This record gives sequence, C-alpha cells and structure tokens, in this order.
Amino acid sequence: MIKWSTYLIVAMCFCTTAFAQTEITLKPGDAAPPLQVSEWLNGEAVKSFEKDKVYVIECWATWCGPCIRAIPHMSEMNTKLKDKGVVIIGMNVWERDTSKVAPFVKQMGEKFNYVVAIDDERKTATSWLQAAGRNGIPCSFVVDQKGKIAWIGHPMAGLDGVVDKVLAGKFDPVEEARKQEMMQELSTAMRGHYQKREWDKAIALLEKMGKLFPDRKAMFDVQRFGLIMNFKKDYKAGYALAKELSDGPFAEDAQGLNRIAWTILDDEGVEQRDIPFALKLAKKANKVAKGENYAVLDTLARAFYDSGDLEKAVKTQTKAVKKAEGRVKAQLTQTLTKYRKESETGTPKESKPDPDTDSK
Repeated sequence: MIKWSTYLIVAMCFCTTAFAQTEITLKPGDAAPPLQVSEWLNGEAVKSFEKDKVYVIECWATWCGPCIRAIPHMSEMNTKLKDKGVVIIGMNVWERDTSKVAPFVKQMGEKFNYVVAIDDERKTATSWLQAAGRNGIPCSFVVDQKGKIAWIGHPMAGLDGVVDKVLAGKFDPVEEARKQEMMQELSTAMRGHYQKREWDKAIALLEKMGKLFPDRKAMFDVQRFGLIMNFKKDYKAGYALAKELSDGPFAEDAQGLNRIAWTILDDEGVEQRDIPFALKLAKKANKVAKGENYAVLDTLARAFYDSGDLEKAVKTQTKAVKKAEGRVKAQLTQTLTKYRKESETGTPKESKPDPDTDSK
C-alpha cells in the first residue's frame, strides 16, 4: 500500500542522500554544467545543450518511490512537448547498482518514453544536485534556450507551467532565484513551527506560501489539510477544507484528490475518518485519471476495503497491480493478497453499502 504522509508532503516527495553541505554554486540564471554520463539509454545521446531547445533534466533512481511515481507525468510531458523543442532526460543518479537501470527502463516500456542517462560515478550529481544544494530526488532542472538554468524543483510542483513559460520566452530566471531564496527562508521557518508544534502558525504560513507561490498552492493546500487533520485535529475545519478543495481547485486534479482521500484513510494521526467521503473523493480521482493511475486505484481499493466492500476492493486492487511496475508492483501485490485472503474468509469489518455502485 502506498503511503502518502501528506502533512509532511514537501519532505515526503523526496528520497534523500547525505552529502556535506557546501556553498550553493548553481542557481537559476547560471550556465548549465555539462552532463557527465556513463551510458545513454532509451534515446539519442545529448552531447551538449543546443540553442533554441529547452531541456528538462529529471534526476531519479530505481530505488526512489517518489521518482517512480513521477515517471508517468514526465512521459506525458514528453509526448506533449517533444515536437516543440523540449528534450526530457531522466538522469539516473545515486544508483546503488547501475546494472538495474536498463532492465527497469525496458520493463517500463511506453510508460518511460523519454531519454535516459546514467550518471558517470556521481559526477553529474555533484555538479548539478550538490552544487544546487539539493539532497533529494526527484529533482528537475530546466535549461532554457540559451543554455542557462531557468528553474530547479520537484517535477510535480509546477514544472509544466515553467516549461510553457520558458518556451514562450516569458520566464525570468533571476526572479526565480529570488523566489527560491524566499522559499528556503519560509521552509526554515516552517521547520521551526513543526519542531515547536506550533500548528496554527504552520497552517497560517502555508496559506501565505500558497499566495506567494500560486503555482505550488496545491501542494501547500494538501500539507495544510494534513496538519489540520493529524495534529490540530480540528475535523470540522479539516473536512470543510477538503470539500472546498475537492469542489474547487482540485476538481480536476487526480493527485490532489487522491492525497486528500489517502490522508483520511491512512494517516495515523487522523482519529475521525469519514470513509464515505474518502470513497467519493477516490472515485472522483479515478475518474479524472481515467482509471490509468495505479496510486489512485490503490487508494480507491483501500476506500472500498474500509467500506466493507471486499469484492470491489479486490477488483480495483487487481487493476492497480496491472498498472504498476517494479517495487511498487510488489507492494500493491501484497495488499491484493491481503484483500483476497480476507474476501475468501469473510469480511473483517462491518459491511457497508456502496452509495455509488456504477462508478466503476
């Protein structure tokens, strides 16, 4: 079962590695360093950054769950933008065993449809990630038509909009560097609120961050919801916010809907779980995702399971397993085995009717 620790969504989204923190020497507006690659897979080698092209360097590893979850999104971007002069490169970094990379990419097939490169003994990780002060993946770098770094961030946190602006010549790297510096200061303040358990201040700061960074507002809204539910435990306010988000900005956002539903269903700090509401959100997320997202299907199966409908839980989890790959597939298979076993031996909890039987 996939864990979404939504009240720590910013930290959750990354897999980290340790390195000695040094002065940040790579920022938006700086010339992009060369890529140092031991092997190119899944497309043509990129020897240098060509003028008039936009490059997205997305750092990932096979062992990184958030990286794997970002692959379908990157593939969708590649399909949409490859004819507009955008080159997406999946830069495999910090890999524990590089012999696993090629089989993984081959297994993913069309779900991994962009260029893949394997870092040459962590040289690219050093000159890009470490130089930018980043110790977590996935992490994306956007290189503009002049070969300069335009943006650095999580691929699910506004990357699409950034690339569109860069293509249109409307993105300001200097302003982005200023905003990232501001974000760092706000993140430091946020960590202080977490450490002191100052939940009201943390929630207020998240609202402020959403206004300052509208392209990342959805991420901050989900984090705010998780804080209210897990720590402040103001369930009236929490569910009111969830309804506001699901009816408004998240109405067509499968990932946003999914994260809210998963918080309700699984976060350990939530003591009042509105299972029918979570089921409604999970169904809506699956409809938006057109039944193609394994994480959304996994959440929907869990909602059916918690509703006491084991038959639908098994059916939906089976679909999730078919859509997944690698380690995630193994995790989802374990959950499917549990659902099947309990379905065969009898419902483990009181069965509740599904209010919307025609959703699937």
